Amino acid sequence: MSLPHAILTALLEKPSSGLELTRRFDRSIGYFWSATHQQIYRELGKLEAEGHIRALPTQQPARGQKKRYEVLPAGRAELARWTAASHDPKPLRDTMLLRLRAAAVVGTEGIEADLRRHLDLHQRQLAEYEEIRERDFPPGKDAPQDRLQHLVLRAGIDLETFWTRWLTHALEEFGRLPAEDPAS
Repeated sequence: MSLPHAILTALLEKPSSGLELTRRFDRSIGYFWSATHQQIYRELGKLEAEGHIRALPTQQPARGQKKRYEVLPAGRAELARWTAASHDPKPLRDTMLLRLRAAAVVGTEGIEADLRRHLDLHQRQLAEYEEIRERDFPPGKDAPQDRLQHLVLRAGIDLETFWTRWLTHALEEFGRLPAEDPAS
């Protein structure tokens, strides 16, 4: 249910075409809510049919021209309703954690290398978030919108910090495990 709300948020920030939305999802919203090009276009059609958004009028014939969308009052009201509603946290579902649990009964082959790969990915993501913080949130930039957006970024930084610490610990633990018997 959250993809339409992510799109409404993005369109309230800036009226955009489907392609522009896809690019913005790749650069910002996609860090915490991903969507494919097809999902975004499908959802734009639904939001338009529900009267939450409309295509902006164009000066020239629309053939071959990208439609740009804006949020209508009904879309703003829906986003406000959704934002104000209570939502329970989602239970954690992580493949790596499940694989470690399975490794306890079937062996650890391949896991250590993948832990190292995950650590590298999380370190790179953390570095990217820290670059965004330095670039987009200098000291003194504290308008309410900036503070809330920085709070979202801070969640990403904290999560990546957690994962890099946890993965480092997991790899240290792997270093203390006895060698596996290949016959088992």
